[in-house]
Amino acid sequence: MPSESSSLSGQSLCGTEPRSPLRAFLRTETGSAAVLLGATLAALAWANMGPGSYESLWGTELSVRIGSGGVSLDLREWINSGLMTLFFFVVGLEARREFDLGELRERRRVTLPLLAGVSGMIVPVAIYLAVTAGHGSDAHGWGAAMSTDTAFALGMLAIFGSRLPNNLRVFMLTIAVVDDFLALGVIVVAYSDAIALPALLTALGLFVVVLLVRQTIGRRVPALYGVLGVAIWVALLKSGIDPVVTGLAMGLLTYAYAADRGDLEHASRLFRRFREQPTPELERTVRRGLASTLSPNERLQQMFHPWTSYVIVPLFALANAGITLGAGELADAFTSPVTLGILFGYVLGKPVGIIGATWLTTRASRGRLRPPVGWGAITAGGTLAGVGFTVALLIASLAFEGDRLEQAKIGILAAVACSFLLTWIVTLLIGALNARSRARALLGTGEAIVDLSEPVDVERDHVRGRLDAPVTLVEYGDFECPYCGLAESVVRELLADFGDVRYVWRHLPLTDVHPNAQLAAEAAEAAAHQDRYWEMHDLLMAHQGDLRPKDLLRYAAEIGLDADRFRDDLRARAGAPRVAMDVESADLSGVSGTPTFFVNGRRHYGAYDIASLTAAVRAARQRASLTGAGRKT
Repeated sequence: MPSESSSLSGQSLCGTEPRSPLRAFLRTETGSAAVLLGATLAALAWANMGPGSYESLWGTELSVRIGSGGVSLDLREWINSGLMTLFFFVVGLEARREFDLGELRERRRVTLPLLAGVSGMIVPVAIYLAVTAGHGSDAHGWGAAMSTDTAFALGMLAIFGSRLPNNLRVFMLTIAVVDDFLALGVIVVAYSDAIALPALLTALGLFVVVLLVRQTIGRRVPALYGVLGVAIWVALLKSGIDPVVTGLAMGLLTYAYAADRGDLEHASRLFRRFREQPTPELERTVRRGLASTLSPNERLQQMFHPWTSYVIVPLFALANAGITLGAGELADAFTSPVTLGILFGYVLGKPVGIIGATWLTTRASRGRLRPPVGWGAITAGGTLAGVGFTVALLIASLAFEGDRLEQAKIGILAAVACSFLLTWIVTLLIGALNARSRARALLGTGEAIVDLSEPVDVERDHVRGRLDAPVTLVEYGDFECPYCGLAESVVRELLADFGDVRYVWRHLPLTDVHPNAQLAAEAAEAAAHQDRYWEMHDLLMAHQGDLRPKDLLRYAAEIGLDADRFRDDLRARAGAPRVAMDVESADLSGVSGTPTFFVNGRRHYGAYDIASLTAAVRAARQRASLTGAGRKT
């Protein structure tokens, strides 16, 4: 049996997903923020101690040639237009995942963050243009004042920890994706060189080829997409359009879907064949079978996201954030319309744009479209969105040069510091409220997305705890799964700590790995026919290695069941239809393994230790106290 620590982290052999892709994405972004900050400070130190060597290195030419053709760029351009393509590829992957599996799979939820994201770009641009009005070419840098940096914003959000709700991260990430998408459009339209039409048509033709390949051979030749992506990148570069848009487009085309239970069972069968006959041919077949259970989106995120977060974006900062910070340069900067336009655009424009658009959309829809968090959290999110770095520096380097570029960089860095300070003040004010007002300010009254397809029915489901409890914990489990056995003690402790939680068990026997699980589930249902379900449930969980028919008959006698009736029900498979109902509801809810938990209808991802489930239950209880929701799920 696996160790308890590995089990409770969610790494279950029984088939459960170890953790949400979104949460994995957020953890990576949060960790990379420290690396990004370190790279920024290193760039500033380098540029001030050795400005000549700094510019000399990043201005070094590097050429790649094949025959008579090739690409020649300096190191900074290779990073800004080359490596950053992978950064936007990961952004596109995450956007697609959110549309296919995440919060945005309910399409009506796209509207509010979309409008907030657009408004959060328009208002800063308007402020920048107002500040730079009458200053000639300074206005050309308006694009540097509009884009939120995902890594810095989410990293700063993590610093505030439990002061802000988890759903704010999802809202912020959605706005950041909209932000990056529109910023790339701005780069293509406003900051690209003169367009070379033949090269542009070539790029468009290659993109059509990608769409045709996607519809015909699908993902059978993954390397082909890489070759076509590089070809599109080169064609766009030659056309005069910044080629980073290639990454976002390819990411948005990459499917995301949950692991299917049928695919997991097929992978189990392949592994059993390999165990019986470990040959190189079967090893390759098993690897392909395992890979096919995961979506290309998830596998590519796992592959590229650490590189973009810990290498590419910090390298971008190292190459672009180096500016001279002498007293004279700072004095010039803070009297420059460029610096002030960027600073005010981010620090004032971003919060006003995001909060204003969210409020107007909620009012205009008469409450049908509500933010997923409270207005205090939205305010904190608006101030955090004033952190502009990666795309802001990219656009600044395209729009300016010389002193104006240095002034733009100072404005961008100053906005990062001011946005953090404003967010800290907002969280202090929220923390000063009384408990109920603070909960409303953080959680709001918006309707949470429900992942559980079949609501809990106290007349049908097996319920432990108060029937009218405001919080419902549903577990899809397998009596032979060792991870369910480990989770059982956690559930018991949770129910002992909270008197207002009800617990529901639903069957999901994984017969491909647990041959006795189906019979054990039917035995529990046979006991339920004699009103002894939970007594049988507890015995089955306590003896997961002994689930043969003779063991089940012994347990029936132990809890005082009518032995003949129990035996007849077991032979007639009287409980099979009920078990099949639970399995069907699991399939409809996207459950592929055990244990899988839902808290008030919302799927719980990540660890299922006492701390994680307690936090989920407390959040659900707070939301239920504000909205009156919870009992129907």
